[in-house]
Amino acid sequence: MDLRDTLASNLRRLRAEKGLAQDDLAYEADVSRSYLSQLEKGTFYASLKILEKLAAALGVQPYELIVPPSKKRRL
Repeated sequence: MDLRDTLASNLRRLRAEKGLAQDDLAYEADVSRSYLSQLEKGTFYASLKILEKLAAALGVQPYELIVPPSKKRRL
């Protein structure tokens, strides 16, 4: 999984956990909804400034947007 895919997956997951629509998150982060949509699809790269804005709007630390999901443990 490359970094764009990781960001896309984490953005979708965190936004859903917060119960936010794309429009809501885009407004809170001061980015366009279409740009946010492209980030969530893994199409666009995000600058550090955008990562800061998205993290603040989601109430998480910026690194949480780019940390790969941990592998599930087998029982």
